[in-house]
Amino acid sequence: MEFRYYTHHPMVDYANSMDPEMYGQEKTDSPGFSIKDIGLSVPMGIAAQNVAGLYSKIRMGVGSIEIQFPQAGGSQRNAQTPGVYGEDQRQAIREMANINEIKLTTHSAFTMGMMGSDQRGNFSVNNASQNLQEIRRAVDFAADTAGGGSVVVHTGEWERPMTDMTLDDPLMKKNLAYDENGRLMFKERHSQEADANFVLLDDRTSQKMETVQKDRFVSVPKWRRADHDYDGEYQGKSDPEFEHLKGKPTKIKKGDYIDYEGNKIINPYDAKYGRVPQYDPEAQRFKVEYHDFDYFREEAVEHTEWNKQHWKALTGKEWYDDPEFYYEGEVHPDEAFIHATLETNEGHSRGWAGQFGQTAKEEIEVLEKLKEVRKFYEKLDKDVPPEEKWKIMKQDTSLWRHAQEILTPDTKNPLEIIDGKIEEMRARIDYSRQSSASQEQQAEDTLETKKHIVTPVKRFKRHIARLYAEAGIRTWQRSKDDNNPVFLAIENIFPERFGGHPQELKFVIDQARKQMVRFLTEKKITHGAWQEGTKIKDWGPTDNLYYQKGMSKEQAEKLAEKHIKATFDTGHANVWRKFWQVKPGQTIEEADKDFKKWYVQEFDKLAKGGYIGNVHMSDNFGFQDDHLAPGQGNAPLKEVMNILSKYGYDKALTVEPGADASTDLSDFHGLMKTWRYMGSPIYGVGGGGARVPQTWGQVQYSYFGQNQPPYFVFGSYAPSNDWTLWSQVPME
Repeated sequence: MEFRYYTHHPMVDYANSMDPEMYGQEKTDSPGFSIKDIGLSVPMGIAAQNVAGLYSKIRMGVGSIEIQFPQAGGSQRNAQTPGVYGEDQRQAIREMANINEIKLTTHSAFTMGMMGSDQRGNFSVNNASQNLQEIRRAVDFAADTAGGGSVVVHTGEWERPMTDMTLDDPLMKKNLAYDENGRLMFKERHSQEADANFVLLDDRTSQKMETVQKDRFVSVPKWRRADHDYDGEYQGKSDPEFEHLKGKPTKIKKGDYIDYEGNKIINPYDAKYGRVPQYDPEAQRFKVEYHDFDYFREEAVEHTEWNKQHWKALTGKEWYDDPEFYYEGEVHPDEAFIHATLETNEGHSRGWAGQFGQTAKEEIEVLEKLKEVRKFYEKLDKDVPPEEKWKIMKQDTSLWRHAQEILTPDTKNPLEIIDGKIEEMRARIDYSRQSSASQEQQAEDTLETKKHIVTPVKRFKRHIARLYAEAGIRTWQRSKDDNNPVFLAIENIFPERFGGHPQELKFVIDQARKQMVRFLTEKKITHGAWQEGTKIKDWGPTDNLYYQKGMSKEQAEKLAEKHIKATFDTGHANVWRKFWQVKPGQTIEEADKDFKKWYVQEFDKLAKGGYIGNVHMSDNFGFQDDHLAPGQGNAPLKEVMNILSKYGYDKALTVEPGADASTDLSDFHGLMKTWRYMGSPIYGVGGGGARVPQTWGQVQYSYFGQNQPPYFVFGSYAPSNDWTLWSQVPME
């Protein structure tokens, strides 16, 4: 391929002065993207303070800009929000971009996570809804300034063990941490596959719970089961839902839960009438056994299958026709684990409630007998003459029995003694009643808590995917050009959190798209518009604010795919490198090669599926998200670019060179290093002799030793715009 260099170039504007397409030259060693395709991130308040700061980036040669807003809520001087840019400034940004042919994209507040995590680590739907408002105002800013393009939103929903990445799999078998050969690829510490802990939450209070751990043993009753097949009956007591089964004949199979009379338990998981522990008559104890996390995988499967078989009896719907079955019917192993610990507390409370209740029953019987005896002595007291009443007097030993060695029993009228016994018995009944009721109340509270402890993926599917979908609808509503729509671009964050793995990111987007389709096509939805007269406890589906009459599901799916996409951050993905597990006998270089293969394959899946809507190009050495300029670390960025080129990617490519703002002369040097990394030659105005190529060492400084004076100077070293040569030709 012949390269052509010219001694004279036409004069061009500042925005395009380094764009090779201006000069008809061919690009080498480049994956099909020009300099102008590579944008620069500009966090407002950090890299630029105002519109003029944005314009300074354009004058340096930036072809596209991602305007980033670090702050949520109220704006700060060094961490701005979209809200501080009014109509005049938005118009100025819009005109500036149009005149200079600059593409703009937007990044919403950095600190948000749509699960709504608060300062204590709990997950609040209220906080998540506030984050939705932050996204909406970023969408509005993008529509007002760019007129289209991506609005980046961070995902990183909750902490989950890196050794157990199972998406929405109740059986926890499709584990992303393992390769197709069953080899563990990732873990955070050497013991994590054995002692990983799981986060759950209370869906009423949003409180996070971290008591589920793989190597933690839980004492569980050894349940009474049939040891052979036989003809029997269902138990005689159960909840009203199964009234039709009580006492009816049935086939009892080996392994079925049975009561102490050998009858089949109708609902083993019912707190009051469910399965019972085996009794050891010799030890006069009920049997218990210890189990670790693996036991609860089978427990979860068994419970879920029972729910499937009886869902219609419980809810009136077949499980496969009920969109809410996943929430209440599917039991995950981590949920089964916490249920077992709560059942211990519940059983303890119910035991004491029963004990106090039985005591109260006996005390009530004694009280009734005392009343009958009192009637007898009352009649006797009336019939006996006063001078003979000594004959019916009785000894009161109520105090004497406490100190026999120093007290003697008092002699009293039987009625006086009986009245004292009646008052004492009434006090005992009151104590037993209150104790039994409080223990029963505690048991019911534990049962209710057990119903509301859920794995985070359920919260995500019910609430958070919905909020992402509402943000996606906002981008659709604010879009004016079908060829350049505003769209949500959900970004992978760090490996330690759900959404960091490429397949988790895909899951987040799929669920958000699914909810968006529901919004656009279903007339009524759960938690829709408030309707007067609706009872909260009976609140079912109500009017859907987003319903589009006449829109087909296929049309809605196309809109969802257009308006909800992914931002792939190359640096965040490269941090997975530090958790990569080296095969026995491998060298570091061989392990790095394997990691690179995994990285590229995972990115290829996203790109091939059409998920990518924005790419953040940053580099690091696989330990932290250091925001090196592309090519300065070891992330496989050229492979990423080649994949994008293969699938015809035509959206934003944004360099995030945060490190260069501190360790180099400016953040713009990060972009310039990217141009060099991509193999792009220099194209400028004038300069150089005939057929003499310009090099990157001639721009600002030589990269290796700074041993050549620059032909092109910009930034703080450049003279001001007021300074010119005697020929009036401005410095480039």
